[in-house]
Amino acid sequence: MGIALVTLAAGQTGLSREAAYRRARELASLGRKLFFDAGLSESGKLSCASCHDPHFAYGPPNAQAVQAGGHRAVPSLKYLQVVPPFTEHYFDAELTGDDSVDAGPTGGLTWDGRVDRGRDQARIPLLSPFEMANESPADVVARALRASYSAELVRLAGRTDAVFATILEALETWQQDYREFYPYSSKYDAWLAGKAQLTDAEARGLAAFQDPQKGNCASCHPSERGVSGTPPQFTDYALVALGVPRSREIAANDDAKWFDLGLCGPDRTDLKAKSEYCGRFRTPTLRNVALRQVFFHNGVVHSLKDAVAFYAQRDSEPERWYPRDAAGAVKKFDDLPEEFRKNVEAGAPFGKSGQAKAPTPQGALTDGEVADIVAFLKTLTDGYRLQSH
Repeated sequence: MGIALVTLAAGQTGLSREAAYRRARELASLGRKLFFDAGLSESGKLSCASCHDPHFAYGPPNAQAVQAGGHRAVPSLKYLQVVPPFTEHYFDAELTGDDSVDAGPTGGLTWDGRVDRGRDQARIPLLSPFEMANESPADVVARALRASYSAELVRLAGRTDAVFATILEALETWQQDYREFYPYSSKYDAWLAGKAQLTDAEARGLAAFQDPQKGNCASCHPSERGVSGTPPQFTDYALVALGVPRSREIAANDDAKWFDLGLCGPDRTDLKAKSEYCGRFRTPTLRNVALRQVFFHNGVVHSLKDAVAFYAQRDSEPERWYPRDAAGAVKKFDDLPEEFRKNVEAGAPFGKSGQAKAPTPQGALTDGEVADIVAFLKTLTDGYRLQSH
């Protein structure tokens, strides 16, 4: 588990460092039990692992756009350990080499960046009416105290009024286990260490991924080590508006007047007056992306190939991605009210010849280059086994 959490626990509780490590280990053990316990939900059928399946990098286990009546795709819980706290003005020399560059709204653990700590993120599904559906923290506590680990929970909590906080702390602590949540064990990590070779397709995909005139993917999903040698996280943590199509699989979207605007609502309310933020969602890591069956914040895309192609063709072939109105015109950016469409990201690979009404629209990537990038992205899956010689 994270050294920072252990150090913080020692400072806050007055425990010795050794005792703090022991408590952290015990909390992590409890957190794992809580994570897989469907008994914590009102239905008795839904656990954290139901939506964050360890076989799918702690992401969704199926191709449903959203799970259990929600309105956002389930994100992976892996590689969240270094996501910075949310800020409207982010400066980070580790990513850019220049700490004077304002990257704008960045960070936070959810699609809209509204919580910064694992314990606060864990609270959301426990109390969400669309997920585990507990009406109050007291309901969560009552269910946990009926579980086989109740004695362990009570001992670690110390006080009756600290049980719910201890549940959240335990879930947070377990998710700091690097072996489960940030092992850096992909083929790409092995290649960076000089212990593996990329195939020709994977190498071409990496080149197109990094090329500003091709995929330009690395501008938001950095693929090189940080300036201090840290492994690439494949996200810059920024919140951006991509203008993805509206998902017809989300029940809330049956109401034509309802929109998920990310950073400015409806789930996040503190920035709802900042219209320039509407439509922005946090850039996820691409590590383990090949294990996903749904992509983008609303799960509207169902294959990795199509997710890559969207970036290359959104502006050159919008008719492929968006519906048409009664007059036959393409309804571009149909998941945003018209007044917020100006917030949509226009940098490369977007904005290619389709905007210029070229006779033969050509996106930033050919079909072959899309396939190569997909091949490269598959090297980011954890659990790669080095070839023996």
